[in-house]
Amino acid sequence: MYKKQVKLQRIICLALLILSAVVFVYSLGIMTDLYDSLYSTYRRGKTSISGAEVYMDMQGFNQNLLHASIGLILLAVLLFVTNTQSRRRYYIGNYCAIGLFSAASVALSIWAHGQIETFKAQWLTIDFTALAENAVKKKTLYTESTFWFDIHYVIFGLLLIGTALLIANAVWKCRLMKEEQTLIHQGKEAAA
Repeated sequence: MYKKQVKLQRIICLALLILSAVVFVYSLGIMTDLYDSLYSTYRRGKTSISGAEVYMDMQGFNQNLLHASIGLILLAVLLFVTNTQSRRRYYIGNYCAIGLFSAASVALSIWAHGQIETFKAQWLTIDFTALAENAVKKKTLYTESTFWFDIHYVIFGLLLIGTALLIANAVWKCRLMKEEQTLIHQGKEAAA
């Protein structure tokens, strides 16, 4: 039972580190299509296309998402620093690392979802006809795709599932440790 549990906790910790890196890559990629499509519409800080302000409006959010994703990676690394992925017995540092990562990933997921949905709604108000004409005229890329807005459901959904598994694994670990203590205590009583 312990070997299965330790193997599972190793897989969960590694998956969370990878998912944290995916959130980082997402924070870099979300602005790429917007830049390719909208930046050419700006002159002296103003856009010539209705609704294209979303590109500038998202800059602060994107910067905060980038910083938060770096923080999430560091918290995932903290799981490895405290040996949460391989310890047979958890100590206070392991529980703190699990708690910090869990709180950060849930808070980040909720915050990012709200922001991304707001910006997606703003993206959909763009005058795409004028944007297409601008793309042809200035020979820039053009997209109406909401892929980068929609993929956040998968990314943050997987992050939340991984976090739930991390918490469930910690609960399982506590139960196994209590069972082990009970067996040790019973063995001492039988020997006496």
